[in-house]
Amino acid sequence: MYIFLTILIVIAAILLTLLVLVQNSKGGGLAAGFAGGNQVMGAPKTADFLEKATWTLVAIIIAFSIVSVGFNKGQQIATEDESAIVVEEAAPIAPAAELPEAE
Repeated sequence: MYIFLTILIVIAAILLTLLVLVQNSKGGGLAAGFAGGNQVMGAPKTADFLEKATWTLVAIIIAFSIVSVGFNKGQQIATEDESAIVVEEAAPIAPAAELPEAE
C-alpha cells in the first residue's frame, strides 16, 4: 500500500507542476488564451478552475503523504517484530576460581 501511495503522490506532483506552469499570476500564460472564450460563452473562467485544481492537488499530496507515513510506520513495526532475534538467557557464568596469593 505504501508503494501505491508513493506512486499517487508522484503523479499528483507531476500534475501540480504542469498546472503551475500553465497558469500565470498576472493572468497571462496558456490560461489567458482560453479565458476570453469562456467568458463570452458564459462558462466559468479557466483561471479559476486552474487555481481550484492546484489547491486540490496540494491537499491531495498532503493527505497522501500523511497516510503514507502511517502505512510506512506500520510496515516498519511489523518488519521489526518479525525480524527480532530472540536471545535465550545464558546460564550465569561461574565465578573464576580464586588464585592463590603470591607471596
